[in-house]
Amino acid sequence: MGDKLRIVVTGVSGRMGQKLVKVTEAIDSFKLVGAIERPGHEWVGKDIGLAIGGVADGIFVTDEPTAVFEVADAVVDFTTPDASVAFAHEAARYGTAHIIGTTGNSDDHLAEFKKAAKKTAIVRAGNMSLGVNLLVKLTKQVASALDVDFDIEVIEAHHNKKVDAPSGTALMLGEAAASGRGVRLEDVRDTGRDGITGARRPGDIGFV
Repeated sequence: MGDKLRIVVTGVSGRMGQKLVKVTEAIDSFKLVGAIERPGHEWVGKDIGLAIGGVADGIFVTDEPTAVFEVADAVVDFTTPDASVAFAHEAARYGTAHIIGTTGNSDDHLAEFKKAAKKTAIVRAGNMSLGVNLLVKLTKQVASALDVDFDIEVIEAHHNKKVDAPSGTALMLGEAAASGRGVRLEDVRDTGRDGITGARRPGDIGFV
């Protein structure tokens, strides 16, 4: 590793992807070495600096991760579950650290991340903010202090571009609450209620 941390950003046309490119280029100790988009996207082949409304920086958007993963120290990835699995295995191939902010992952996706993590460092979270992670810790503590007579429900609202529900943040909070009670979220999770569905079981954790 040189003086600067060499970063690849995936999904660069997305809101988070564009923000990550700007942040990476603004930090002196970081160096953007790759910008990735899905095959066929209109940004492929364009200078990423110009694509995000800035100045040309000589980094061209690619749909081929191999060339940039092998020269990177870390990949920052907020894309889709299937894409993130592919990126995880590509990162493992080169020993490149993989930071995953992708949400909506299934158990199969998580299992693939674990496989890749045997060969490289992987960090995955449904929300990367300090405040939310502090809230997760506090949620676990509070849930451990209250018995099942106290209802737990996670209520969230999002913009209309949000594609997964419950969100990664909501699931982090639900998992923290379940862990605090010593149960698995899968066993007490109650989602998708609509109409007259009857009362929840004692101890269930609701998502709205």
